[in-house]
Amino acid sequence: MTDLLTSVLIVYFSATGTTAQVAQNLATVLEAPIYEIQPKEKYTQADLNWNDPQSRSSLEMKNKIPYPELADLNAPIKNHDIIFLGFPIWWGTAPKIVNQFVKSYDLSGKTIILFATSGGDGLGNTAEDLKKDARGNPKIIDGKILNGDPSDEQLKNFVNGLDL
Repeated sequence: MTDLLTSVLIVYFSATGTTAQVAQNLATVLEAPIYEIQPKEKYTQADLNWNDPQSRSSLEMKNKIPYPELADLNAPIKNHDIIFLGFPIWWGTAPKIVNQFVKSYDLSGKTIILFATSGGDGLGNTAEDLKKDARGNPKIIDGKILNGDPSDEQLKNFVNGLDL
């Protein structure tokens, strides 16, 4: 499989560890390097309380405060043509830290394949939402919701089912 995907990078944001586990498993299956998107200011449990309209995540997702800052700009983007971008679904789309990520790098000529974890929502308009902020007009492809602990076989089937 890695013969076809020699320039793959797995990039992910995970607030609680759920998406991190899926991203790590995908990186293992693809024998690909992995990079974690981290906010400069870590999220607390109170920040993630979607039932609180004044929580940090609620305010970010409703565009009432600026996108969160990234902890660093060290993702090895220029070495890779295909980026699997993973995140939890918040309010039907990617968390704003993911928008900040795609705004912060030149993604010209890149193919970005989305994967997410979710408590109930699908990917919805996530690709379109990210395209609005992405620098360099990358090709952004809806991938799949990968909940639970997908097996190596399920992850291989996901990748093999993509039109790359």
